[in-house]
Amino acid sequence: MPAADLVILGGGSGGYACALRAAELGMSVILIDKDKLGGTCLHRGCIPTKALLHAAEVADSARESDAFGVRAIFEGIDMPKVNEYRDGVVGRLYKGLQGLIKSRNVTFVEGAGRLVSPNTVEVNGEQYTGKNVVLATGSYARTLPSLEISGRIMTSDEALNLDYVPERVIVLGGGVIGVEFASVWRSFGADVTIVEGLPRLIPNEDEACSKALERAFRKRGINLSTGIKFASATQDAAGVHATLEDGTTLDADLLLVAVGRGPNAVGMGFEEQGIAMERGWVLVDERLRTNVAGVYAAGDITPGLQLAHRGFQHGIFIAEEIGGLNPLVIADVNIPRVTYCEPEVASVGLTEVEARAKYGDQTKVYEYNLGGNGKSQILGTAGFIKLVSVIDGPVVGVHLVGSRMGEQIGEAQLIVNWEAHPEDIASLIHAHPTQNEAMGEAHLALAGKPLHAHA
Repeated sequence: MPAADLVILGGGSGGYACALRAAELGMSVILIDKDKLGGTCLHRGCIPTKALLHAAEVADSARESDAFGVRAIFEGIDMPKVNEYRDGVVGRLYKGLQGLIKSRNVTFVEGAGRLVSPNTVEVNGEQYTGKNVVLATGSYARTLPSLEISGRIMTSDEALNLDYVPERVIVLGGGVIGVEFASVWRSFGADVTIVEGLPRLIPNEDEACSKALERAFRKRGINLSTGIKFASATQDAAGVHATLEDGTTLDADLLLVAVGRGPNAVGMGFEEQGIAMERGWVLVDERLRTNVAGVYAAGDITPGLQLAHRGFQHGIFIAEEIGGLNPLVIADVNIPRVTYCEPEVASVGLTEVEARAKYGDQTKVYEYNLGGNGKSQILGTAGFIKLVSVIDGPVVGVHLVGSRMGEQIGEAQLIVNWEAHPEDIASLIHAHPTQNEAMGEAHLALAGKPLHAHA
């Protein structure tokens, strides 16, 4: 029976990060996955969708080039060529990841694994035993009980494989996945309608960000239906036909079901081995330990944010925890979040509503408009940086809207996690002209000494 210090079930973001870090720390590692290394993020999620979003940005640049004095002709989208570009990006990263796993002497086992004892995973009839076991089996695209995924009704998994641009699309769900696909398809020339049962898009973000994104989407010609729940859908040779609870009917070529992702933790022996679970989620403490000694869980199968970089952080954390390094716990609220539509939405820390619930009248808020930022003017983007702070205290939330603003979340993460005061950031130098300069300007204003902004 093959044995190792660590057996990891799942080779996605959490699993392979854990494997690489554990190997660095001198542990022997067996990594098991029924699919390709990299999981959803690399093959069906983060990377391929962001490649599509970049292609969409190129399409918009070509279409709008005349505004910049550049004579270009936008002739259309060649989806097979777009997919070739996307697959090339994924392929290069996949090859690099395979090389990393091999170079660290991690044993990779391909096959569907099942937990058959608290320290043993069985794959293809063979058992692998570890001193510790990590469950990192990821997530799957959810649907609704009344919706069968087939034909013209699809999830993001099927949408990624389209070899054409649909003329009309209904996107069911105004969260991250929904608005990103809506953004891509609109840039590619489709007529897009988003249906979100809650009152606003990206409902987990600060309300100001939601309103800004809705304004931008309407300006781009994306149709929005918010606050009215979906009722049913049918499909035929002519298309798909959706009905909302108020009786409104919508017709399109495709219906994208983007209602979130669920934990992929059923049918793998977790419950049989006594792992505590709730509604499919694997329950863990703040140090990512399950209720069974020696068994940890990482990433999307644990309750909380479903983000690849959270999975990375979980994987590294578990390896260092097992290695006795006592790593720092990072709460979900302080993990950066980015929605890569156009315009981008990025955030870290508390929203204004959350801060006021926690700090009451001690909450202070400031919005810096990107209209005062030179590089944003050059790029032709609108948006803002919204800071949420405690009076005479630290910045507890940073919220950004605008083209490429996701690139600013790195500094924002440091500000919130290091509990920096506005004066701390105001004293630092931000290069001119950059969009990053807007971060400095916002903190200058919040510190009471605005430069290119009104007090």
